[in-house]
Amino acid sequence: MKPDDLVHRARALIPVLRERAETAERDRRVSEETMKDLREAGLFRVLQPVRYGGFEYGLDAFVRIIDEIGRGCGATAWVYSVAAMHQWHIGMFPEQAQDDVWKSDPDTLASSSYPPSGGVEAVEGGYRLSGAWGFASGCDNTQWTIIGGKTDPGSGDASPQQCFFLVPRADYRIEDNWHVLGLSGTGSKNLVLDEAFVPAHRVLTVAQAGSGNPPGAAVHPGPLFRIPFLAAIPICLCSPLLGMAQGALDHYVEALRARTTQGAFSGPRLHLSELPTIQLRVAEAAASIDAARLLLLRVCTDIQDAMAPGGAGLGLDLRLRNRRDHAFAVRLLVRAVDRLYESVGAKGMFNDNPVQREWRNVHAGAMHITNNWDAAGILYGRFALGLEPGGGAY
Repeated sequence: MKPDDLVHRARALIPVLRERAETAERDRRVSEETMKDLREAGLFRVLQPVRYGGFEYGLDAFVRIIDEIGRGCGATAWVYSVAAMHQWHIGMFPEQAQDDVWKSDPDTLASSSYPPSGGVEAVEGGYRLSGAWGFASGCDNTQWTIIGGKTDPGSGDASPQQCFFLVPRADYRIEDNWHVLGLSGTGSKNLVLDEAFVPAHRVLTVAQAGSGNPPGAAVHPGPLFRIPFLAAIPICLCSPLLGMAQGALDHYVEALRARTTQGAFSGPRLHLSELPTIQLRVAEAAASIDAARLLLLRVCTDIQDAMAPGGAGLGLDLRLRNRRDHAFAVRLLVRAVDRLYESVGAKGMFNDNPVQREWRNVHAGAMHITNNWDAAGILYGRFALGLEPGGGAY
């Protein structure tokens, strides 16, 4: 199966995802039926290692799939995006950890909560984790999770390391706290761990993930798993907004083509599509979405070219430009959906209005720190002006 085949399969799901979008929002999670459709279409295999039945395709194919899913349901696109990206992340872990996850079932998926919000204790053979970790998107739909934490490795005066811990579903419980304005359907709930034991082979340090040579690269010879973690992970957090914005535009155009003014106070009925102001909003939104799409696809292809055999590698200039473009693409997408939602009229007040739903979803997604324009823009601006960029994820 080629990347284009996966994109076409994702596109074929748009009608059914649109039908289920309101249900996902009401249930505050993506349905098992939808997850089954995504699995059977092979979409979760796009970045999964070939060794475990995946395709190991590029980041550009990944973004194109997310784009299509988001046109159907923004919440589903977010859950798909993070779960499929975790297939890449798990591929960086030691081989034994990957066997734990995929050897008996290659369709196994993981959620994550990366901020080190709970406690980590070094014990014989591994670590014990206790506490609550938040924003675990898709946790109802996945069988493992990747937990972030800081630990003292117990080697003299060594400083604490930030690590990723791979934890099976039996070792945590889900706290149903996800009552939110936007992205309700992602089910991004708390995970609670109570002295959960994680063996040492299921631990990956952040330094290893960003090194270009993580443990998993020993069993996956292709360049995909040598991409530094922070260079690629933002892609799964900004790309869903691309599909959400395109879906909002699709719904807006469909509705406005058939909609007329009531005519009670303004003379004869008039098709709203004939209003130049509406036409300009459509043009501006479409151009903004296309521009964001081009930026995100360029990010992907430039990363892949840099990490290919003989490539120049990911220099600081490219990393910071990409971080700028991640966040600026989101800025364009938020603006595009705002322009549409401003003119949907009174019907846009109803929660089942699809443009309103994606307006809320886009704004919720834009609140993720990875998508924050101020943070990413300042990093790039400092670098461009010859200053040290300072702290940040790049």
